[in-house]
Amino acid sequence: MTQPTNPPSAKPNSRRALLKGLTRGAVLTSVGLATSRGFGASRPPAIDETAFLAPPICRASETISAPPVLGGGRKIKFAWSGTGVCTSSVPVALHRGYFEKHGLDVEIVNFSGAQDQILESIATGKTDGGVSFALQWLKPLEQGLAVNFTTGVHGGCIHLLVAKASGLKTLEQLRGKRIGVTSMISAAKNFYSIQFKKLGFDPNTEIEWRAYPADLLGLAVEKGEIDALADADPNVYLVEKRSKGELITINTNLDGPYKDLSCCVLGIRTSLIKEDRNAAAALTQAILDSAEHVANDPDDAASVFAKYSTASVEDLSAMLRSHTHHHHPATPALKSELAVYISDMKLIDVLKPSTDPDRFANRIYANVFA
Repeated sequence: MTQPTNPPSAKPNSRRALLKGLTRGAVLTSVGLATSRGFGASRPPAIDETAFLAPPICRASETISAPPVLGGGRKIKFAWSGTGVCTSSVPVALHRGYFEKHGLDVEIVNFSGAQDQILESIATGKTDGGVSFALQWLKPLEQGLAVNFTTGVHGGCIHLLVAKASGLKTLEQLRGKRIGVTSMISAAKNFYSIQFKKLGFDPNTEIEWRAYPADLLGLAVEKGEIDALADADPNVYLVEKRSKGELITINTNLDGPYKDLSCCVLGIRTSLIKEDRNAAAALTQAILDSAEHVANDPDDAASVFAKYSTASVEDLSAMLRSHTHHHHPATPALKSELAVYISDMKLIDVLKPSTDPDRFANRIYANVFA
Protein backbone atom coordinates (compact mmCIF):
# COMPACT_ATOMS: atom_id res chain seq x y z
CA MET A 1 0.00 0.00 0.00
CA THR A 2 1.34 3.39 -0.93
CA GLN A 3 0.68 6.89 0.22
CA PRO A 4 -1.44 9.26 -1.92
CA THR A 5 0.14 10.50 -5.12
CA ASN A 6 -1.02 13.31 -7.37
CA PRO A 7 -2.27 12.55 -10.91
CA PRO A 8 -0.50 14.30 -13.79
CA SER A 9 -3.75 16.01 -14.80
CA ALA A 10 -4.60 17.46 -11.39
CA LYS A 11 -4.46 21.25 -11.34
CA PRO A 12 -2.44 22.90 -8.58
CA ASN A 13 -4.38 24.80 -5.97
CA SER A 14 -2.66 27.16 -3.56
CA ARG A 15 -4.98 26.35 -0.68
CA ARG A 16 -4.91 22.62 -1.22
CA ALA A 17 -1.13 22.75 -1.47
CA LEU A 18 -1.07 23.60 2.22
CA LEU A 19 -2.64 20.27 3.15
CA LYS A 20 -0.15 17.99 4.80
CA GLY A 21 1.07 15.03 2.81
CA LEU A 22 -0.82 15.88 -0.36
CA THR A 23 1.90 17.75 -2.23
CA ARG A 24 4.15 15.79 -4.47
CA GLY A 25 7.17 16.59 -2.32
CA ALA A 26 5.51 15.29 0.83
CA VAL A 27 4.37 11.99 -0.63
CA LEU A 28 5.89 8.91 0.93
CA THR A 29 6.50 6.00 -1.38
CA SER A 30 5.05 3.51 1.07
CA VAL A 31 3.35 3.31 4.39
CA GLY A 32 6.42 1.46 5.59
CA LEU A 33 8.48 4.64 5.44
CA ALA A 34 6.27 6.33 8.02
CA THR A 35 7.83 4.64 11.03
CA SER A 36 7.90 7.89 12.96
CA ARG A 37 4.09 7.91 12.78
CA GLY A 38 3.78 4.42 14.14
CA PHE A 39 2.97 2.50 10.96
CA GLY A 40 5.78 -0.03 11.39
CA ALA A 41 8.64 -1.04 9.16
CA SER A 42 6.71 -2.53 6.26
CA ARG A 43 3.00 -2.67 6.98
CA PRO A 44 0.33 -0.98 9.11
CA PRO A 45 0.20 -2.19 12.71
CA ALA A 46 -2.02 -5.07 13.73
CA ILE A 47 -5.39 -3.90 14.96
CA ASP A 48 -8.13 -5.45 16.98
CA GLU A 49 -10.45 -6.15 14.07
CA THR A 50 -13.31 -7.16 16.36
CA ALA A 51 -13.47 -3.59 17.61
CA PHE A 52 -14.16 -2.10 14.21
CA LEU A 53 -15.16 -4.66 11.59
CA ALA A 54 -18.82 -5.08 10.77
CA PRO A 55 -20.76 -6.80 8.01
CA PRO A 56 -21.67 -4.61 5.03
CA ILE A 57 -25.04 -3.42 6.27
CA CYS A 58 -26.56 -0.08 7.08
CA ARG A 59 -29.75 -1.20 8.82
CA ALA A 60 -30.47 -4.13 11.09
CA SER A 61 -33.09 -5.41 8.66
CA GLU A 62 -30.58 -5.74 5.85
CA THR A 63 -28.28 -8.74 5.55
CA ILE A 64 -25.66 -9.89 3.09
CA SER A 65 -24.77 -13.56 3.20
CA ALA A 66 -21.37 -13.20 1.59
CA PRO A 67 -18.22 -15.02 2.73
CA PRO A 68 -15.05 -13.02 3.39
CA VAL A 69 -13.51 -11.90 0.11
CA LEU A 70 -9.88 -11.45 -0.78
CA GLY A 71 -8.37 -9.40 -3.55
CA GLY A 72 -5.57 -11.89 -4.09
CA GLY A 73 -2.89 -9.21 -3.90
CA ARG A 74 -4.54 -7.26 -6.69
CA LYS A 75 -2.98 -3.85 -7.27
CA ILE A 76 -5.62 -1.13 -7.11
CA LYS A 77 -5.40 2.57 -7.93
CA PHE A 78 -7.91 4.44 -5.82
CA ALA A 79 -8.97 7.99 -6.73
CA TRP A 80 -9.47 10.30 -3.77
CA SER A 81 -10.04 13.97 -3.13
CA GLY A 82 -7.95 14.67 -0.06
CA THR A 83 -9.96 17.76 0.86
CA GLY A 84 -13.15 16.01 2.00
CA VAL A 85 -13.13 14.83 5.62
CA CYS A 86 -16.36 12.94 4.94
CA THR A 87 -14.32 10.53 2.79
CA SER A 88 -11.92 9.79 5.65
CA SER A 89 -12.76 6.10 5.32
CA VAL A 90 -10.28 6.05 2.42
CA PRO A 91 -7.13 7.07 4.35
CA VAL A 92 -8.35 5.05 7.34
CA ALA A 93 -8.57 1.97 5.10
CA LEU A 94 -5.00 2.67 4.01
CA HIS A 95 -3.40 3.44 7.36
CA ARG A 96 -5.37 1.04 9.53
CA GLY A 97 -4.85 -1.97 7.28
CA TYR A 98 -8.31 -2.64 5.84
CA PHE A 99 -7.15 -2.73 2.22
CA GLU A 100 -4.39 -5.12 3.19
CA LYS A 101 -6.76 -7.26 5.27
CA HIS A 102 -8.79 -7.93 2.14
CA GLY A 103 -5.75 -8.76 0.02
CA LEU A 104 -5.42 -5.50 -1.88
CA ASP A 105 -2.28 -3.53 -2.74
CA VAL A 106 -3.75 -0.03 -2.96
CA GLU A 107 -2.21 3.16 -4.29
CA ILE A 108 -4.16 6.31 -3.43
CA VAL A 109 -4.18 8.92 -6.21
CA ASN A 110 -5.02 12.37 -4.88
CA PHE A 111 -7.08 14.71 -7.06
CA SER A 112 -6.93 17.68 -4.68
CA GLY A 113 -10.63 18.45 -4.71
CA ALA A 114 -11.34 17.79 -8.40
CA GLN A 115 -14.45 15.62 -8.03
CA ASP A 116 -15.23 15.49 -11.75
CA GLN A 117 -11.70 14.30 -12.52
CA ILE A 118 -12.14 11.42 -10.09
CA LEU A 119 -15.07 9.98 -12.05
CA GLU A 120 -13.34 10.51 -15.38
CA SER A 121 -10.21 8.73 -14.16
CA ILE A 122 -12.27 5.70 -13.07
CA ALA A 123 -14.31 5.55 -16.26
CA THR A 124 -11.20 5.73 -18.45
CA GLY A 125 -9.33 3.06 -16.50
CA LYS A 126 -6.65 5.35 -15.07
CA THR A 127 -7.91 4.41 -11.61
CA ASP A 128 -10.09 1.52 -10.43
CA GLY A 129 -12.41 3.16 -7.95
CA GLY A 130 -13.12 6.23 -5.88
CA VAL A 131 -15.47 7.89 -3.41
CA SER A 132 -17.41 11.09 -4.03
CA PHE A 133 -20.82 12.76 -4.02
CA ALA A 134 -23.57 10.79 -5.75
CA LEU A 135 -25.24 14.02 -6.88
CA GLN A 136 -22.11 15.10 -8.71
CA TRP A 137 -21.67 11.81 -10.56
CA LEU A 138 -25.17 11.10 -11.85
CA LYS A 139 -25.09 13.28 -14.99
CA PRO A 140 -21.84 11.81 -16.41
CA LEU A 141 -23.15 8.33 -15.70
CA GLU A 142 -26.38 9.13 -17.54
CA GLN A 143 -24.18 10.10 -20.47
CA GLY A 144 -22.63 6.65 -20.48
CA LEU A 145 -19.51 6.57 -18.32
CA ALA A 146 -18.90 2.98 -17.27
CA VAL A 147 -18.79 3.14 -13.47
CA ASN A 148 -20.98 1.31 -10.96
CA PHE A 149 -21.82 2.19 -7.38
CA THR A 150 -21.28 -0.68 -4.94
CA THR A 151 -22.02 0.97 -1.61
CA GLY A 152 -22.95 4.20 0.06
CA VAL A 153 -20.30 5.50 2.44
CA HIS A 154 -22.04 7.97 4.76
CA GLY A 155 -24.70 10.65 4.99
CA GLY A 156 -24.38 14.33 5.80
CA CYS A 157 -21.67 17.01 5.35
CA ILE A 158 -23.40 19.67 3.20
CA HIS A 159 -24.47 22.89 4.97
CA LEU A 160 -26.05 26.20 4.01
CA LEU A 161 -24.88 29.23 6.03
CA VAL A 162 -26.24 32.76 6.30
CA ALA A 163 -25.18 35.82 8.27
CA LYS A 164 -26.87 35.77 11.66
CA ALA A 165 -27.57 39.48 11.34
CA SER A 166 -29.49 38.93 8.10
CA GLY A 167 -32.47 37.48 9.90
CA LEU A 168 -32.71 34.68 7.32
CA LYS A 169 -33.86 31.47 8.98
CA THR A 170 -35.46 29.30 6.29
CA LEU A 171 -34.79 28.19 2.73
CA GLU A 172 -38.04 29.86 1.65
CA GLN A 173 -36.56 33.22 2.57
CA LEU A 174 -33.70 32.75 0.10
CA ARG A 175 -35.94 33.30 -2.92
CA GLY A 176 -34.35 36.04 -5.00
CA LYS A 177 -31.11 35.92 -2.99
CA ARG A 178 -27.46 35.38 -3.94
CA ILE A 179 -25.81 32.11 -2.90
CA GLY A 180 -22.11 31.34 -3.09
CA VAL A 181 -20.81 27.89 -4.05
CA THR A 182 -17.41 26.51 -5.03
CA SER A 183 -18.57 25.35 -8.46
CA MET A 184 -21.63 25.54 -10.67
CA ILE A 185 -21.65 21.73 -10.73
CA SER A 186 -20.94 21.21 -7.03
CA ALA A 187 -22.97 18.76 -4.99
CA ALA A 188 -24.04 21.61 -2.70
CA LYS A 189 -25.46 23.61 -5.63
CA ASN A 190 -27.31 20.56 -6.94
CA PHE A 191 -28.68 19.69 -3.51
CA TYR A 192 -30.03 23.15 -2.74
CA SER A 193 -31.35 23.65 -6.26
CA ILE A 194 -33.46 20.56 -5.60
CA GLN A 195 -34.71 21.95 -2.28
CA PHE A 196 -35.68 25.29 -3.83
CA LYS A 197 -37.49 23.53 -6.67
CA LYS A 198 -39.49 21.51 -4.14
CA LEU A 199 -40.40 24.75 -2.37
CA GLY A 200 -41.99 26.01 -5.57
CA PHE A 201 -39.50 28.40 -7.10
CA ASP A 202 -37.03 28.12 -9.94
CA PRO A 203 -33.43 27.77 -8.72
CA ASN A 204 -32.13 28.82 -12.12
CA THR A 205 -34.01 32.12 -12.37
CA GLU A 206 -34.96 33.00 -8.79
CA ILE A 207 -31.59 32.30 -7.20
CA GLU A 208 -28.38 34.04 -8.23
CA TRP A 209 -25.55 31.53 -7.91
CA ARG A 210 -22.01 32.85 -7.62
CA ALA A 211 -18.82 30.75 -7.64
CA TYR A 212 -15.96 31.53 -5.25
CA PRO A 213 -12.83 29.74 -4.07
CA ALA A 214 -13.81 27.73 -1.00
CA ASP A 215 -11.80 29.79 1.46
CA LEU A 216 -13.37 33.06 0.23
CA LEU A 217 -17.01 32.08 0.67
CA GLY A 218 -17.26 33.36 4.24
CA LEU A 219 -15.59 36.64 3.31
CA ALA A 220 -18.02 37.10 0.43
CA VAL A 221 -20.94 36.92 2.88
CA GLU A 222 -19.22 39.33 5.26
CA LYS A 223 -18.65 41.83 2.42
CA GLY A 224 -22.28 41.59 1.31
CA GLU A 225 -21.49 40.08 -2.08
CA ILE A 226 -23.70 37.07 -1.36
CA ASP A 227 -26.51 36.36 1.08
CA ALA A 228 -25.68 32.74 1.83
CA LEU A 229 -23.14 30.04 1.06
CA ALA A 230 -23.45 26.30 0.50
CA ASP A 231 -20.54 23.90 0.73
CA ALA A 232 -19.34 20.66 2.34
CA ASP A 233 -17.12 19.84 5.29
CA PRO A 234 -14.44 20.56 6.25
CA ASN A 235 -14.59 23.99 4.62
CA VAL A 236 -18.14 24.90 5.61
CA TYR A 237 -17.54 23.82 9.23
CA LEU A 238 -14.36 25.87 9.46
CA VAL A 239 -15.96 28.92 7.80
CA GLU A 240 -18.75 28.85 10.38
CA LYS A 241 -16.36 28.36 13.30
CA ARG A 242 -14.02 31.16 12.22
CA SER A 243 -16.94 33.57 11.95
CA LYS A 244 -17.33 33.39 15.75
CA GLY A 245 -21.10 33.23 15.52
CA GLU A 246 -21.56 35.72 12.69
CA LEU A 247 -22.42 32.90 10.25
CA ILE A 248 -24.92 30.20 11.18
CA THR A 249 -26.21 26.98 9.62
CA ILE A 250 -29.90 27.05 8.69
CA ASN A 251 -30.04 23.79 6.73
CA THR A 252 -28.01 20.61 6.04
CA ASN A 253 -28.45 17.50 3.95
CA LEU A 254 -29.32 15.64 7.13
CA ASP A 255 -32.60 17.56 7.36
CA GLY A 256 -35.84 15.99 6.21
CA PRO A 257 -35.85 12.73 4.24
CA TYR A 258 -32.18 13.13 3.28
CA LYS A 259 -31.08 12.11 6.77
CA ASP A 260 -31.60 8.50 5.70
CA LEU A 261 -29.76 8.71 2.37
CA SER A 262 -26.14 8.18 1.45
CA CYS A 263 -24.30 11.36 0.53
CA CYS A 264 -21.10 9.91 -0.91
CA VAL A 265 -20.79 6.58 -2.70
CA LEU A 266 -18.07 4.18 -3.77
CA GLY A 267 -17.77 3.94 -7.55
CA ILE A 268 -15.82 1.12 -9.23
CA ARG A 269 -15.07 0.89 -12.92
CA THR A 270 -17.48 -1.50 -14.60
CA SER A 271 -14.69 -3.38 -16.39
CA LEU A 272 -13.02 -4.30 -13.06
CA ILE A 273 -16.31 -5.65 -11.72
CA LYS A 274 -16.67 -7.80 -14.83
CA GLU A 275 -13.04 -8.94 -14.97
CA ASP A 276 -12.33 -9.48 -11.27
CA ARG A 277 -15.44 -9.49 -9.13
CA ASN A 278 -13.49 -10.72 -6.11
CA ALA A 279 -11.25 -7.65 -6.26
CA ALA A 280 -14.29 -5.36 -6.56
CA ALA A 281 -15.91 -7.12 -3.61
CA ALA A 282 -12.69 -6.88 -1.58
CA LEU A 283 -12.44 -3.14 -2.31
CA THR A 284 -16.06 -2.61 -1.31
CA GLN A 285 -15.67 -4.61 1.89
CA ALA A 286 -12.51 -2.73 2.86
CA ILE A 287 -14.34 0.60 2.54
CA LEU A 288 -17.31 -0.77 4.51
CA ASP A 289 -15.04 -1.96 7.31
CA SER A 290 -13.25 1.36 7.31
CA ALA A 291 -16.54 3.31 7.39
CA GLU A 292 -17.48 1.37 10.52
CA HIS A 293 -14.11 2.27 12.01
CA VAL A 294 -14.84 5.96 11.35
CA ALA A 295 -18.29 5.64 12.91
CA ASN A 296 -17.05 3.74 15.97
CA ASP A 297 -13.86 5.71 16.58
CA PRO A 298 -14.12 9.18 15.00
CA ASP A 299 -11.22 10.41 17.13
CA ASP A 300 -8.85 7.88 15.61
CA ALA A 301 -10.22 8.52 12.11
CA ALA A 302 -9.67 12.25 12.66
CA SER A 303 -6.07 11.61 13.71
CA VAL A 304 -5.52 9.75 10.43
CA PHE A 305 -7.16 12.43 8.28
CA ALA A 306 -5.25 15.17 10.09
CA LYS A 307 -2.13 14.02 8.23
CA TYR A 308 -3.79 15.41 5.08
CA SER A 309 -5.43 18.51 6.54
CA THR A 310 -4.65 21.80 8.24
CA ALA A 311 -7.70 21.37 10.49
CA SER A 312 -7.20 20.18 14.05
CA VAL A 313 -7.96 16.63 15.15
CA GLU A 314 -10.59 18.05 17.50
CA ASP A 315 -12.40 19.85 14.68
CA LEU A 316 -12.15 16.89 12.32
CA SER A 317 -13.54 14.58 14.98
CA ALA A 318 -16.48 16.93 15.55
CA MET A 319 -17.23 16.92 11.82
CA LEU A 320 -17.11 13.12 11.62
CA ARG A 321 -19.45 12.82 14.60
CA SER A 322 -21.98 15.04 12.82
CA HIS A 323 -22.10 12.70 9.79
CA THR A 324 -23.82 9.32 9.57
CA HIS A 325 -20.87 7.02 8.94
CA HIS A 326 -22.87 4.02 10.15
CA HIS A 327 -25.06 4.51 7.08
CA HIS A 328 -23.42 2.64 4.21
CA PRO A 329 -25.83 0.37 2.30
CA ALA A 330 -24.13 -2.19 0.09
CA THR A 331 -27.36 -4.12 -0.46
CA PRO A 332 -29.91 -3.33 -3.18
CA ALA A 333 -31.29 -0.74 -0.73
CA LEU A 334 -28.72 1.55 -2.33
CA LYS A 335 -30.71 1.37 -5.58
CA SER A 336 -33.71 2.91 -3.85
CA GLU A 337 -31.57 5.76 -2.54
CA LEU A 338 -30.09 6.36 -5.98
CA ALA A 339 -33.58 6.43 -7.51
CA VAL A 340 -34.53 9.25 -5.12
CA TYR A 341 -31.55 11.32 -6.19
CA ILE A 342 -32.18 10.58 -9.86
CA SER A 343 -35.78 11.76 -9.55
CA ASP A 344 -34.58 14.88 -7.76
CA MET A 345 -31.98 15.65 -10.43
CA LYS A 346 -34.71 15.40 -13.06
CA LEU A 347 -36.67 18.07 -11.17
CA ILE A 348 -33.91 20.62 -11.77
CA ASP A 349 -33.36 19.52 -15.40
CA VAL A 350 -29.88 18.13 -14.82
CA LEU A 351 -31.00 14.69 -15.95
CA LYS A 352 -33.15 14.02 -19.01
CA PRO A 353 -36.95 13.99 -18.59
CA SER A 354 -36.97 10.58 -20.30
CA THR A 355 -34.60 8.98 -17.78
CA ASP A 356 -36.40 6.33 -15.74
CA PRO A 357 -35.14 6.54 -12.12
CA ASP A 358 -35.55 2.85 -11.32
CA ARG A 359 -33.99 1.62 -14.54
CA PHE A 360 -31.11 4.07 -14.30
CA ALA A 361 -30.48 3.18 -10.63
CA ASN A 362 -30.49 -0.50 -11.54
CA ARG A 363 -27.92 0.13 -14.30
CA ILE A 364 -25.44 2.06 -12.18
CA TYR A 365 -25.68 -0.13 -9.06
CA ALA A 366 -23.71 -3.37 -8.77
CA ASN A 367 -24.12 -5.92 -5.99
CA VAL A 368 -20.57 -7.30 -5.92
CA PHE A 369 -21.44 -9.66 -3.09
CA ALA A 370 -24.13 -11.53 -5.04
